[in-house]
Amino acid sequence: MNYDKIRKQMIDAAEELIKEAYYTRPGDIFVLGCSTSEVLGVQIGKGSSQEVGSLIIETLIPIVKTHGLNLAVQGCEHINRSLVVERDVMLQNHLEEVNVVPALHAGGACSVAAYEQFDQPVMVEHITGTLGIDIGDTEIGMHIKHVQRPVRLSVKMIGEARVTALMYRPKLIGGERAQYLK
Repeated sequence: MNYDKIRKQMIDAAEELIKEAYYTRPGDIFVLGCSTSEVLGVQIGKGSSQEVGSLIIETLIPIVKTHGLNLAVQGCEHINRSLVVERDVMLQNHLEEVNVVPALHAGGACSVAAYEQFDQPVMVEHITGTLGIDIGDTEIGMHIKHVQRPVRLSVKMIGEARVTALMYRPKLIGGERAQYLK
């Protein structure tokens, strides 16, 4: 697997999504769901790679921080898709901490990497992000604010995994005479 290529695909996908997500404001939450198995071309949950998880998280953290956003990394179904966030994000957003520590086969490589690389990691059960990237069909939609709009990125794959991106937009209220932003 070409790690330089994965890093570039991750950078390009994240930057493109952040640029497209025009309702995103500083302090908003960027959700990541990722199957490192899928990145490596293996069925989800069957070939987790801590090395790939660490690469993805160390690539994404500075991008998210540069744009003034907060990163939330979704774990897998074995920890009920709970998310790793920084303690201050939990406190600022009035989230409830849950008692679990992600592991390679119960949480996944990216959530383990986030837990290791964050300054003060905590786990929360649910979050409401305004944008996110799903690498390998991990289903992050439950953690993105309504109304969700899919974003068709130019980056279609990270490694061998399909990339899906979501952004929030406010609900359109009114009828045929109503006017809207963008």
